[in-house]
Amino acid sequence: MSKFVLALDQGTTATTAMVVGGDLSVLGKASNEIPQIYPRPGWVEHDPEAIWATTGLSARQAMEAAGVDGADCAALGITNQRETTVIWDRDSGRPRYNGIVWQCRRTAELCSRLKEDGLEPLFRERTGLVLDPYFSGTKVRWLLDNVEGLRGDAEAGRVCFGTVDSFLMFRLTGGASHVTDVTNASRTLLFNLRTLRFDADLLEALDVPSAILPEVKPSAGVFGTTRGLDFLPDGIPVSGVAGDQQAALFGQTCFQPGQSKCTYGTGAFLLLNTGSKPVPSNHGLLTTVAWTAQGETSYALEGSCFIAGAAVQWLRDEMGLIENAPDVEALARSVTDSGGVVFVPALAGLGAPHWKPDARGGLFGLARSSNAAHVARAVLDGVALQITDLAQSMANDVGEPLTELRVDGGASANDLLMQFQSDVLGLPVVRPRNLDTTAMGAASLAGLGVELWDRGRLTEMAAIDRRFEPGMAPDRREETLTVFRRAVELVGLMSRANASN
Repeated sequence: MSKFVLALDQGTTATTAMVVGGDLSVLGKASNEIPQIYPRPGWVEHDPEAIWATTGLSARQAMEAAGVDGADCAALGITNQRETTVIWDRDSGRPRYNGIVWQCRRTAELCSRLKEDGLEPLFRERTGLVLDPYFSGTKVRWLLDNVEGLRGDAEAGRVCFGTVDSFLMFRLTGGASHVTDVTNASRTLLFNLRTLRFDADLLEALDVPSAILPEVKPSAGVFGTTRGLDFLPDGIPVSGVAGDQQAALFGQTCFQPGQSKCTYGTGAFLLLNTGSKPVPSNHGLLTTVAWTAQGETSYALEGSCFIAGAAVQWLRDEMGLIENAPDVEALARSVTDSGGVVFVPALAGLGAPHWKPDARGGLFGLARSSNAAHVARAVLDGVALQITDLAQSMANDVGEPLTELRVDGGASANDLLMQFQSDVLGLPVVRPRNLDTTAMGAASLAGLGVELWDRGRLTEMAAIDRRFEPGMAPDRREETLTVFRRAVELVGLMSRANASN
């Protein structure tokens, strides 16, 4: 059997493993859901042990599906939900608390206090991020302040902090490697974009001891080797790591400045490669590290929407309008349009470019004739319209419009959504044959890290499934966007009114 790369994609709702051949063909794949934990309204947690269990299970199942043996694994790549925060014992590897998920809003008050103290410009300038509960730094602070005995153990170096990649790496290497890569580090509110190191001033501002921090490494290169696993032999190099959205940008082969992609997963994330220097945003976007590989660092602008595929899950699980997520397309297609219904996907707050953590979703324009199909159509439209707002903000930051948008993630399989996305963007939308570009990005980085291939070969092997062309008249496009933006303003007004009550 020829060598293969195993990619581990640890996401918000499931852990996926993918076996990738030397020609980037997908030989096998498996996915297992992880439970979502909601201790209070607005709080979201994961059990790190469930994450670890599904990692091993998915890896075994993917290799079985591919008919391969772990001994032929040339390299291991990891991609992960980025800002989700875990703290575990350095000696035992046991978590000290559930992982606090990126969607969790429990640190909104802390973020407000930091803003009132005048610290947001410092964080914005050093990290490229905004003070929002989304990011890891305030989650770490919450854990240190609220888990009994944790701060003392942290200051003594007896515990480790990490994003999910770091936790998995620790387990994969039998506790030998407490590391992360530059992309995940850049999402912590603790990492300086220009020095590519954790920043002492930021650590002090958030009262986080440096003793708990992982070592930061490039995204492609050997992080450690496997040890003591029941699904892989010892000695396999873990040689590619990137946060999920950066991995998708790499997996879409957006290697040149000006190339962009949007991943439609639980949330939706639009990234634009800006080249070798960080570009500050004046329109509510984030500046982040895209990757470091082969001695070069690339940066990106990012717009984050917290709810995309999760809106379809809401239709299924809470509203009962569909039995399975893919059913939403047929239901939405049963009407010609949303019938005037407008949906603002703010079920977990508004991300870029608005950054309103207390906002809640809105469903407007309901009439006596409105039905389940109109609501389903409005939900899909709302996802596409929030992406359009991000794309226009991005174009304003770089001073030129996007030329096309590459798409991936589960919801990008929805032709109705992708066509509407092209219509309201006024741009071609390009969908690859393999929608798992997040896992493919992890595999690509891992192969690059052990010199199985180079970027030129990766570009040659990328395959396109379909190109969607815009068909909406410009005046209708502008009217549609105007109505949606007014609905977003109403959501903001309601969130302020609720906060004052």
